[in-house]
Amino acid sequence: MAVKIRLKRIGAKKAPYYRVVVADSRSPRDGRFIEEIGYYQPLANPSVVKIDAEKAKKWLQNGAQPTDTVRALLKKNGIIEA
Repeated sequence: MAVKIRLKRIGAKKAPYYRVVVADSRSPRDGRFIEEIGYYQPLANPSVVKIDAEKAKKWLQNGAQPTDTVRALLKKNGIIEA
């Protein structure tokens, strides 16, 4: 099973709000997930990113692959190195 750390879109039309989730790569974007590890609000000024560092590191050590966007968010929060 290929596991990814990715964004799940919630919120209204033209008002995106994302949850950072760990999910099977075959499941749909907003579908089933294994665990929720944080959230991301891009429209807030400044944008709000809250990710549980312990859970993220645990999943990364277990082989979960972050998407490009989530990788950037993890770097911004100092969870992974550049």
